[in-house]
Formats: sequence, C-alpha cells, structure tokens
Amino acid sequence: MAVLAYAEAADIAGRLEAMALPAHQDLREPENGLVMVRGRVGGDGAPFNLGEATVSRAAVRLSTGEVGFGYTLGRDRHKAKLIALCDAMVQSGEFAAAVEAEVIAPLRAAMVEQRNRKSAEAAATRVDFYTLVRGEG
Repeated sequence: MAVLAYAEAADIAGRLEAMALPAHQDLREPENGLVMVRGRVGGDGAPFNLGEATVSRAAVRLSTGEVGFGYTLGRDRHKAKLIALCDAMVQSGEFAAAVEAEVIAPLRAAMVEQRNRKSAEAAATRVDFYTLVRGEG
C-alpha cells in the first residue's frame, strides 16, 4: 500500500490500463476529508494534536466479492479509487500475481531508484568536519 500511496495517480492508471480489469462497483464513492495528525513531544513524549491533513478515500468491491480500500494524502479522489481497486485485486487469487508483477513491482523499483538517486545527490554534498586538538606541554 505504501508503494501505491507514494506513486503518482497517472503511473498507477497507466499500469492498470495494460491489464484486464475485473468488474467492480464502488462501495464508497471517492471522497475527501480531514484527519488529525498527532505528534509527540521530543519524539517519544506526551502526544499532542499537530494539525489536520487532507485525505482522499474510496472503497471498491470486485464482482467476486473482494473488498479493497484506498487512502491517500491530498485531494486526489481518482488515485484513492485506483488504490482501492489494486487492494481488492491483490486479495483475489486470480489477479494478485498480475497486480504484483505489472503494477506494484515496477512502481516499487521506480520508487527505490528515485530514493537512491536522491541519496546519492545528498551524499555528494556531504561535508566532513573535524577538530584539531592542540597539544600543549
């Protein structure tokens, strides 16, 4: 689900178009809403309400009965529906392998490659600081 949440909606849609999608119905029309984001003082201290974040969600049922849910940050209702459809298809024995091979694995590889590229760019600007100690006496 993390791979789908980080991917762009157009990338998910493009990969799903290459597959034969099963018949499905919307259990919950894609909608936007808010969730409370909580934080902790010092990372592990007392919790507090940090603020609200916009979230889109959807629920889909395949004709074979599998139910999928999709949540994503932001107001992209289409992306939430695509994530829900992928979630339902992964639960189906008929479509699980195809979704993993055709959608999730390529998106995961692209995500890992992008993270590695950004890490390499950041590492190129790394500065090592050192302190000279004067020896007296």
